[in-house]
Amino acid sequence: MSEQLPLSNLRIANFGWVWAGPVTGQTLGFLGADVVKIESRTRIDLTRTLPPFAEGEGGPDRSLSNHACWAGNGSITLNLKKPEAVELAKEFIAGCDAVVENFGPGVMHKMGLGYDELVKVKPDIVLFSMPATGQYGALKSVRTYGMSLTSLTGVDSITGYADGPPVPFENAFADPYNGILGAFAVLTALNYRDRTGKGQHIDHSQQEAVMQMAGPAFMDYELNGRVAGPLGNRHPLAVDAPHGVFPCTGDDRWISIAVTNDDEWSALVAAMDSPAWASEAAFADASARVANIEILHEKIGAWTATHDDRVLADSLQKAGVAAAPVLNVGDLLEDPHYRARETFVEVQHPLGFKETIYGAYVKTSRTEARITPGPWMGQDNERVFKDVLGMDAARFDALVADEVIF
Repeated sequence: MSEQLPLSNLRIANFGWVWAGPVTGQTLGFLGADVVKIESRTRIDLTRTLPPFAEGEGGPDRSLSNHACWAGNGSITLNLKKPEAVELAKEFIAGCDAVVENFGPGVMHKMGLGYDELVKVKPDIVLFSMPATGQYGALKSVRTYGMSLTSLTGVDSITGYADGPPVPFENAFADPYNGILGAFAVLTALNYRDRTGKGQHIDHSQQEAVMQMAGPAFMDYELNGRVAGPLGNRHPLAVDAPHGVFPCTGDDRWISIAVTNDDEWSALVAAMDSPAWASEAAFADASARVANIEILHEKIGAWTATHDDRVLADSLQKAGVAAAPVLNVGDLLEDPHYRARETFVEVQHPLGFKETIYGAYVKTSRTEARITPGPWMGQDNERVFKDVLGMDAARFDALVADEVIF
């Protein structure tokens, strides 16, 4: 494999915090970009406070969750409440290709780092802003995080048990979703810069990105006037059955099965050894199966309950039926597919402990991704300020003592 990673010529200043912004940096960093997170001890990032901690010892540099979320990023510490720190940030940005941030609208401007200021130090800079709902509009100042963001998109209104109330997402899945999309947006803008010599300010609304997940329900409303609601695991347009998850042997083991046409239904019936009930008129075609879906699911569940989830999924796949074991979090590290693809990797953190983090989710044929765990605070201070910016040791020490580099 080539030693030159595809993005090794890029340097990114990442002001992104919590999860979404750091994942943008992670995606670019795994592919070779020099991504440096700008943070400060004056306001410790939320994810640095999350347990579990390495070897049970707390502290902002030992959060295992943080190290997984921020893998691929470096770190410098600048107290941006001090003018000299803002000037140092600008000096660093002058040598960067792009800047990433996911603060609310206007926060970068208030710090003296808005797009109008950045183009003065780097005319072709790309500023990627990722506020919750965009830089303008009636909701631009709404305060939200990933778990509440999905409520604004309509997605929470269609998740939950059939005929029951909405059950919102239990985690901030909007964050990594937007982080990966953000990396693509940055690369698109940099491609434009390389062709035209012009940078730009990207206004990436997390809300509008997540809203794509409700696309089919939106189109159904526009075309048919139907307002979607929670359906459990049923098909969103009520055209396929069976379509759900079914119990298997063992403690809380399940299998997902989806049948989309009569040929697949025939294959499933054959796999069940052609029980008499499957030939009844109630299940003769797709519309009949949908109309009688509760009875259908009950009968299929009685059959799957006597089978191992993985063994049954494998046999159904071979028969041409879409089926998969419902993996729980504890299954992931041992799953043979994920192990083969190094979806999760164990790494040695520079602070002396081992931890498991995400592997590269973008894989290329000519290079092997550079996987590094999330940084300790200020990990790259000396490299950036002394080597990149050419700062002498005396000034560096003075800025540390004055809590500018802090």
